[in-house]
Amino acid sequence: MYTFQSKYIAVEGAIGAGKTSLVLQLSKKYDARAFLEVVEENPFLPRFYEDIKSYAFRTQIFFLLSRYDQQVKAAQQDLFKQLSFSDYMFAKDRIFAHLTLSGNELNMYEHLYQIMSRDIPAPDLIVYLKASTKLLMKRIVLRDRPFERKISIQYMEKLNNSYENYFSDQKNFTQTRLVTINADELDFVGNAHDLEFICEQIKQKDR
Repeated sequence: MYTFQSKYIAVEGAIGAGKTSLVLQLSKKYDARAFLEVVEENPFLPRFYEDIKSYAFRTQIFFLLSRYDQQVKAAQQDLFKQLSFSDYMFAKDRIFAHLTLSGNELNMYEHLYQIMSRDIPAPDLIVYLKASTKLLMKRIVLRDRPFERKISIQYMEKLNNSYENYFSDQKNFTQTRLVTINADELDFVGNAHDLEFICEQIKQKDR
């Protein structure tokens, strides 16, 4: 079995990109830990998609605190010193915040984020699942989570563009190696060859 130099690998992408599915496959293949984001526990999320402006701040702060708590506990237990795959990076929280918050709420969020991010280890490597908005919407509809039924294509288009802007900016990856995978062209759940292709792309950046 391949031995990774990287110990903490995060998989990222917009809603519906396939992050959790890929992490579960990779952690099983390489006998590694899987850290999964807990989305359903956010009590404000269903209302957020119905009225983004009214619920954005509460939704975002809940996610910020939840992600911070999980990441800090893992770091304190040195869990990232053994091979671990996560279906999110802490910095994703900021992508969503800048999409939905403004004014004093954004300023307060930024203040909290800057303080908290000091305690969070950066991933050694990030796998970015790049996907079209059309594919993202298709997957969201197929998995049919109740709290996602109100997601609009307009919101997803803006979110996807925000991800594209973040991952195309090289200054965001001074400490972390980046692998970009076109999720539109691969079926890593149903096709073993596609999964192996992704593994090879990760290994090339890991060396």
